[in-house]
Amino acid sequence: MSRNLLIMRHAKSDWGASRDFDRCLAKRGQHDAPRMGAWMEAQGLKPDHVVSSPALRAMETVTLACEAMGISGEEIDFDQRIYEAGLNDLLNVLGNQPQDANRVLLVGHNPGMEELVHYLWGDAVQLPPDENLMPTATLAHLSLPDDWTALEYGCGQFQSIIRPRSLSDLALKCEPPRASSKKTCTFS
Repeated sequence: MSRNLLIMRHAKSDWGASRDFDRCLAKRGQHDAPRMGAWMEAQGLKPDHVVSSPALRAMETVTLACEAMGISGEEIDFDQRIYEAGLNDLLNVLGNQPQDANRVLLVGHNPGMEELVHYLWGDAVQLPPDENLMPTATLAHLSLPDDWTALEYGCGQFQSIIRPRSLSDLALKCEPPRASSKKTCTFS
């Protein structure tokens, strides 16, 4: 198993928009998304390919998380199929990922994100005490077989599931970009 999939549910959103697609992040979501990105960077989990739902709350989540890892917005692939996607749609999205991408970050919505984790993890999936596997801004990390087109039930090996609240005692420090560099964020 040499591929790594980072499955992230969008961060906490506001309910004020008239259309679901246009919901933006709430203050908590704006706080959590860059913290999750900085955590990925600190753990050596910076993706080499990023694909996200184009819904506003997912776009804001992935942009903030990627900025914390030094990934520009131009490097993010927004795929309409992820919005309101079911399991088969998400498997098709993953099957279309570049074969040279060894670590992919997929940002989307429940119930699809949770269905995907359950499917790839298989019978070994263990729910937390609150029985909510993928609350907002949660990141699931799975190791997968070497081919994005060959994903099947139970093929993923669990690595971790991280919720933003588990990072609460870590202070995130972000430095503005210097003239020729990108913004950097670290935990201390």
